[in-house]
Amino acid sequence: MTRETVNGVFAEERVITEATDEARELYNQSRYGSMVDSKVQLSLLESLYLIEKGRLKVADGRGKEIPYEKFVKKATRLEPNFWIRYCVFKDMRNRGYIIKTALKFGADFRVYDRGVKPGDDHARWIVYPVHEGSTLTWYEFAAKNRVAHSTKKRLMMAVVDGEGDVSYWEIRWLRP
Repeated sequence: MTRETVNGVFAEERVITEATDEARELYNQSRYGSMVDSKVQLSLLESLYLIEKGRLKVADGRGKEIPYEKFVKKATRLEPNFWIRYCVFKDMRNRGYIIKTALKFGADFRVYDRGVKPGDDHARWIVYPVHEGSTLTWYEFAAKNRVAHSTKKRLMMAVVDGEGDVSYWEIRWLRP
């Protein structure tokens, strides 16, 4: 079964697909993006992932296709931490998890257990991607832990190394 490529347009900090059955199928089957007026609105992370998978072609406002490398440059200008976040997004998706933004929780991502679609149940983790060379103060770390605890989610730090490989660290409160 060959899958049709979905076409989209780069629009500020997102990509908007055409209103096609293929675009709606991306959303319905794998929960990429969100439905807005019969079109799918994709984040830049979701868009790059789908470009890599050969499922999406993105054009600029004039209808000219944006190649992979140029897309990465545009996205990085809009989101300085884009590549680190993308490494985590890609790794989680490749492992079969649905990963969505978690801005309202004060985190980068919320991640659902395998087989769980957003809306069917709550996310299990909130995830903070960091580069292996970055540092956190105890106050920053405690704040992240408090956010996870108050939203009834598990805290996960996703540490990205120089090659783009990701290691995950789940942090939990312990009562002695």
